[in-house]
Amino acid sequence: MIKYILKRLAIIVVTLIIIITATFFLMKLMPGSPLANAERLSTSQRKLIEAQYGLDRPMIVQYLSYLWNAFHFNFGVSFQYANQQVSTLIAQRMGPSAQLGVQALIFGVIFGIGLGSAAAVRRNTKTDTALSILAVLGISIPSFVVAALLQYYVGLKLNWLPIAGWKGFASTILPTIALGLSPLAISARFIRTEMVDVLGSDYIELARAKGLSKSEVIFKHALRNSLIPVVTLIGPMAVNLMTGSIVIEQIFSIPGIGQQFVSSILTNDYQIIMGTTIVYAMMLMVVLLITDILYGLIDPRIRLS
Repeated sequence: MIKYILKRLAIIVVTLIIIITATFFLMKLMPGSPLANAERLSTSQRKLIEAQYGLDRPMIVQYLSYLWNAFHFNFGVSFQYANQQVSTLIAQRMGPSAQLGVQALIFGVIFGIGLGSAAAVRRNTKTDTALSILAVLGISIPSFVVAALLQYYVGLKLNWLPIAGWKGFASTILPTIALGLSPLAISARFIRTEMVDVLGSDYIELARAKGLSKSEVIFKHALRNSLIPVVTLIGPMAVNLMTGSIVIEQIFSIPGIGQQFVSSILTNDYQIIMGTTIVYAMMLMVVLLITDILYGLIDPRIRLS
């Protein structure tokens, strides 16, 4: 296990170098400049600012310097927010985004497993059909549409929950539901499909023949062996929640990293764009590593190599 983790960490480092390199040079190739809107600056003032940010140095020197600093979690100084470290800005915004993503993932996976299991146990019934339709709708309807509907009916019409803002747990419920419906539907669909196959397998028949109760057969044997596909999906779903939260954060006015990322694109703030991209990539690879380790915890037959 330790050997496998060290190998994966080495792969993560190499992948990060590739991502940093690609992001750095793509940002340099983008049209426009962080100083494009500074029309009042004279030529000498522009040169001073470029020297302050190191933009007057050769490209390869800028790249090597950025690569070294990035591995020390120093992503430079923001152009948009004067004299503000990008790492500090990201850290300040990471809290709301992480909370929203974790809540949506937990909500989606737990309820998805419950609904998928219920559909599998009651397969080919009206309950199964209704839950399957809900799963298809959850996958098909974009999160921003769900967000708008929740804001209008639950927030505005019924006045049950805050429409926007980030003031306490109550204000997190609507964005969590809007963001968590897609993983809920995906989890339910995969659990239902896998569990139907598992319930028809020989070892389930053997468990029933031994006199185990229905709940023991479902939860001890069928459900546990059906969780592997969902664990496989956790990594991609976590990333989708992180990137998908960009839109949700804008709709609900959440002061998260996604909202900051959008504003940095509009102002050509290279440093924030690159820093946010690196953080997203790092989080993705860590989540995938954790997912692979969870395989062995759920099913001891799986061996990491």
